[in-house]
Amino acid sequence: VDEANSAIGLAIASFDDKGHRALLTRVQNDLFDLGADLATPAVDRDFAPSEMVLRMVPAQAEWIEAQIDALNERLEPLTSFVLPGGSEAAARVHVARATTRAAERAMTALAGESPVNAAASAYINRLSDLLFVLARVLNEDGASDVNWVPGANR
Repeated sequence: VDEANSAIGLAIASFDDKGHRALLTRVQNDLFDLGADLATPAVDRDFAPSEMVLRMVPAQAEWIEAQIDALNERLEPLTSFVLPGGSEAAARVHVARATTRAAERAMTALAGESPVNAAASAYINRLSDLLFVLARVLNEDGASDVNWVPGANR
């Protein structure tokens, strides 16, 4: 989660749009909440937030979903998989997305050994989708996306 947060910080440094910066800065704050949640094991599978324990709550993943929907309104539907790249800003967001997916895989592995807050799992899952959509927006609303050409180099 710390690596994902750092990759997002690097991505933020690559663009000037205040709206996108604010969006990802909010995500960075949420990722600190997520780290605190993961660092505090549940007692009897109780993931309720309290004054002493910071927990992710469903509203945080719901906010991510609303951001995905808002950004998607600007984009044409995909007709191909998109290669991670395009503009420098989009490429950095793609790196943050891949790092977020690695954090999700680590959280899934952890969940096999000990309880993990479902709200935390939902958040990290939706975050990688938000980063993908934001990368497309940063690529001139998808116009500069680099499409995958299956079997192009056979």
